[in-house]
Amino acid sequence: MTDFLPKEVLEGLHAARKRDLRRTSRLSVRIGEDESYRVLKLWDTGFAVDREDAPKLRGLVDIYDGPRHLYQCLIVTSLEEGDEMHYEFKRNTQAVDSAPLDFERGENAPVALLPR
Repeated sequence: MTDFLPKEVLEGLHAARKRDLRRTSRLSVRIGEDESYRVLKLWDTGFAVDREDAPKLRGLVDIYDGPRHLYQCLIVTSLEEGDEMHYEFKRNTQAVDSAPLDFERGENAPVALLPR
């Protein structure tokens, strides 16, 4: 079907698809405190960002869903596919709010102790 459409219409369709992906995605990849790029797609072994926006990322990054921290990842650049840059996870660790316990917590254990 795309063989019969004029070049201008195809470019408009690609631009609309890219704009729609950016608008609907809340995911972002952050490097440090100040650099942030919109994630277009996320899968088990990696993610994709817009090729125009992102440089060749490599190393430790954080993935956020809006303000919520989801993952801390070690990444490498995988390939360029069309308008997207794909990155592969070397390590993908889920972010947690609290430190892990190094002991088993009993079912009836008190939550806190009251002072006298």
